[in-house]
Amino acid sequence: MKTEPRINLSSLQEGMPLPKLTKEIRQENINLYAKASKDFNPIHIDEEFARKTPLGGTIAHGMLVLAYIAEMMTGAFGEDWITGGKLSVRFKSPARPGDTVTVSGKVRKIERTGGKTVVHCDALCLNQSGETIIAGESSVALQNR
Repeated sequence: MKTEPRINLSSLQEGMPLPKLTKEIRQENINLYAKASKDFNPIHIDEEFARKTPLGGTIAHGMLVLAYIAEMMTGAFGEDWITGGKLSVRFKSPARPGDTVTVSGKVRKIERTGGKTVVHCDALCLNQSGETIIAGESSVALQNR
């Protein structure tokens, strides 16, 4: 199955926003991610344990939330992101069950060299209160078609 990008190479401009993505963090999804990743740390899946920690409750796996940034990038750049995307981020705050997170990004810089166009983007994941969950940057080499 081919993943078609939403952003057309000919319309690419510095400063242009990437398509936003909004997700609700649910304990059910955290539990499913724990099974898939085999990460059963009680801070993620044991509400009684997590309530007694300084975090005060369960939190989503950082990699679960990071996957939403990858989903946004895949939506924007298609297979080029899957085969040649790079991501560098900082985890700033935990995402909690009940949070609604919004993933956004924008094109920061475009480099055209040879047969490729390298696009550098800023990426951000905020919760419903505007608190930063993840911040970082990404790059993707696009095939000039």
